[in-house]
Amino acid sequence: MTPLISRPDTAEPGHAPALPGEAGPGTETPLLLAAGTVVLPDREYSPGWVEVRGGLIVDCGAGEPPRPADVSLPAGVLAPGFIDVHNHGGGGVSFNDANTHAVARRITQTHLDHGTTTMMASLVTAPIDEMERLVRALAELVRDGLLAGIHLEGPWLSPKHRGAHAPELLLPPDAAGIDRLMGAGGGAVRMVTIAPELEGGLAAVARIVQHGAVAAIGHTDADYAMTRTAIAAGATAGTHMFNAMPPLHHREPGAALALLDDPAVFAEIIADGVHLHPAVVRLISESPARPVLVTDAMAAAGAADGDYKLGGLDVRVAHGEARLIDGTIAGSVLTLSHAVRYAVLTAGVPLPLAIRAATQNPADLLALTDRGRIVPGLRADLVLLDADLHVHAPLLEGSWVPRPVS
Repeated sequence: MTPLISRPDTAEPGHAPALPGEAGPGTETPLLLAAGTVVLPDREYSPGWVEVRGGLIVDCGAGEPPRPADVSLPAGVLAPGFIDVHNHGGGGVSFNDANTHAVARRITQTHLDHGTTTMMASLVTAPIDEMERLVRALAELVRDGLLAGIHLEGPWLSPKHRGAHAPELLLPPDAAGIDRLMGAGGGAVRMVTIAPELEGGLAAVARIVQHGAVAAIGHTDADYAMTRTAIAAGATAGTHMFNAMPPLHHREPGAALALLDDPAVFAEIIADGVHLHPAVVRLISESPARPVLVTDAMAAAGAADGDYKLGGLDVRVAHGEARLIDGTIAGSVLTLSHAVRYAVLTAGVPLPLAIRAATQNPADLLALTDRGRIVPGLRADLVLLDADLHVHAPLLEGSWVPRPVS
């Protein structure tokens, strides 16, 4: 079985030695893990244990493990590996950059070090020819298993709520353009953000879904009624809720309330203290919609502050914030491990809900049935968190990910 994020065969320079119980992907050597809390799909074991063999979860249970554990974190948390469905970059580079394959491997490794074992590649708006080239190149990495799929955030967005997208590159949706980019991916494009109020927008939602992708409402000026109509047409997600859409108003509730009020909708949350107030993070998490923690990370995630590019736009990163020169937020420098920690420790989201928002909910959004839950028979993509919810160690298909030496 090919991993969605590659793991080096040996520890690279600058990485720490593997933890006890090291086994290569697919090996039959068992690995028994114990933790103070184990987060399952519908319950938590406190304490609990999980046994891994052959790259799969083979058993789990509550209480003390059936034999001495290979690794035990009595005050820690054992969760499924994080799944990021909205990520533009990290490690100093972006999925929109030219050297696509090398860039993608650097980005995925950067986030894998922070517990993200499955990732989508998100593209910001670019000239249509360039977007087609990028989709074709990234589709190879989806087929190779490095990426879970491609997310198109553009070009079919509202100029009024464009965020960090070049206005001159935004386009009204049409069947030919959708077919061109979806066809370039050969099934690798798994999600498309679209403003349904644009001319042809509702037909575009239906066409995206017909191509087998998730239609996500975002960068939109749609009102409540239009958003409900788009959901009826097949839209099932909201891109970075409350950002790049009209604010909630008691007489004009807009797209946000229409999305949050529907239990069939997956609602993206950027829990970084910049995009949303912690009370709003909690509000989304407790709404009828299914919360999905995302990073919306740009190149500076896992890298130093400084000047970067997002698509063709200049971005200044300072003090944990990424902004265009005019002050517009331009993605984030988040990792999903930090998003989980912020959601729990700052916004007050219950730990199990935050974990599920970073694991099984995004898996369900993308219809990934082989991961995202601690269930026997599924992939042993796991992450051990310490008592402060920092990543202690991630596992990819049952093997420890080499850890950077600080």
